[in-house]
Amino acid sequence: MTEHTKTDGLPGMDMPVMGDLAGRAPLRNDKMSVAKVECNACPVLCQISEGRSGACDRYANRAGTLVRVDPVVLLRRAVEADATALVPFARPAADASADLPADGAPDWDGDLLLADEVFVTGVGSSTTYPDYKPAPFIVGSKARGVDMVTVVTEGIFSYCSFKIKIDTDRFLGAEQANVRYKGEVVGHVTTAEYGSQMLSLGGVHHLTGGSKKEGRMTVELMQLLGNKKPVECTIDGGASLVIQAGRAPIVNGVEEQRMRVGCGSAAVGIFARQFAGVADEVVVVDDHITGVLTQHQAGRCLDMAPSGIEMRGRKSTPGRYFQVANPGNGWGGTDIADPLSIIEGWEAGVAKPGLRLLMTSTTGEHAQWYVLDETLQPVEQPMPDEVRRIVERIGENCEPSLCTVLFLGGAGGSLRAGVSENPVLLTRAIKRALVNVTCGGAPAYVWPGGGITVMVDVMRMPDNSFGTVPTPAIVAPIEFSMRLDDYAALGGHTGHVFPLEQALARGAWQDDGAPLARQWQQIDAANPWPLGQPPMLG
Repeated sequence: MTEHTKTDGLPGMDMPVMGDLAGRAPLRNDKMSVAKVECNACPVLCQISEGRSGACDRYANRAGTLVRVDPVVLLRRAVEADATALVPFARPAADASADLPADGAPDWDGDLLLADEVFVTGVGSSTTYPDYKPAPFIVGSKARGVDMVTVVTEGIFSYCSFKIKIDTDRFLGAEQANVRYKGEVVGHVTTAEYGSQMLSLGGVHHLTGGSKKEGRMTVELMQLLGNKKPVECTIDGGASLVIQAGRAPIVNGVEEQRMRVGCGSAAVGIFARQFAGVADEVVVVDDHITGVLTQHQAGRCLDMAPSGIEMRGRKSTPGRYFQVANPGNGWGGTDIADPLSIIEGWEAGVAKPGLRLLMTSTTGEHAQWYVLDETLQPVEQPMPDEVRRIVERIGENCEPSLCTVLFLGGAGGSLRAGVSENPVLLTRAIKRALVNVTCGGAPAYVWPGGGITVMVDVMRMPDNSFGTVPTPAIVAPIEFSMRLDDYAALGGHTGHVFPLEQALARGAWQDDGAPLARQWQQIDAANPWPLGQPPMLG
């Protein structure tokens, strides 16, 4: 191979000279077949035969030329219902529909007034490896008349993980229990949150600190999760589950329906006024805090008479009980199937025959109605309609059970060098909110403290945003948008900035005369436009 591989820069456009590195061919094995090309997009340096792709499936050898396989994703703003009124693209004539590409969007016509309606994402853009290279795309544009720059790349992340929020009160596993994928440990159960169980999956120690198989299974799991595909995991000493971003979790083969309205105490407080008058006592069973209405402050404020119920567990404050049962898949996330098992008895002289007792879970999925007989024993009875309506309202107030998948990664190393010759200035500019960080155009939360640690909801990113390299590591898109003058001040590669309209109009998506794959997508309705965020435009 006699020239630099085309994994960096805008194909078909002359790149500025970079010292004595300019024009040098990448080093390759002298024993490599002349029919192969060497890819330098990551440290593996695959030697790819004609018609084949590399180990990451992102680059291929086409007639001796290294080409990208994945499409570069470009975002557009809202699209009008009329296909001839797509923005920011050319409005075709009525008889020009045959010229539309497969995605239904006509090519952009270079209208500079609409240049700030296009955003080039890092999806499919390539990486900055080896370290000395500027980012693959450094795009200049205007937003409300302000000169902007977006530095676009795909980062190779070893230090990264996925945080999984699973809306259910079912017991999934003990805190710190191992999570396994195809038998390999890929993460652990972490601290639960209100109405949700939490997992931490991936991370550098599972990717590179264990066996080769552990690393392969970890990166496979992470790519599937990031690309919104289902994965089946097991938790040591706990449940088997299927996780998929944006879908309900499947726990032990059963698809979850609801997350709880609140803990037992919260449910008692929320619905106390509705229960008063139709029930003499209400117990809301919960793994965390089980609520007892007449003892609870809500019941006292409503002047409800004491029922004389005596509960198992550890009393916290009046009407609130911890540890009434063990965690499990029964009532309220406990291990009980018979709700009466958490009642120790009834206080003589306080409890009376005919007392009406409702026992329900925090989701309303379990509920039973009892009346005390002459011996003060609860006897199950048909539930009155007015009580059933309240139980149904508990269910109505429960949000649908969902899996949320957040990508968490540390953006360091050559990724920052692709933005600036002095990377610490990029970090400082981000912390000063001079730079808007996005992942595939989706807003990213940047953690305080040192470094650039970003977190993003994969459901707000384009489909198939994540790739892998066999080191193993995750490949994920990241974009840094800022004012042009701020980019110059942080030591950015200003000589590599290409105006968006020039890049598109001059055929930046061409490689040796053959069109490269690109994909227009409408930005997710939940996402703000990446170039419209203050204080950049303030």
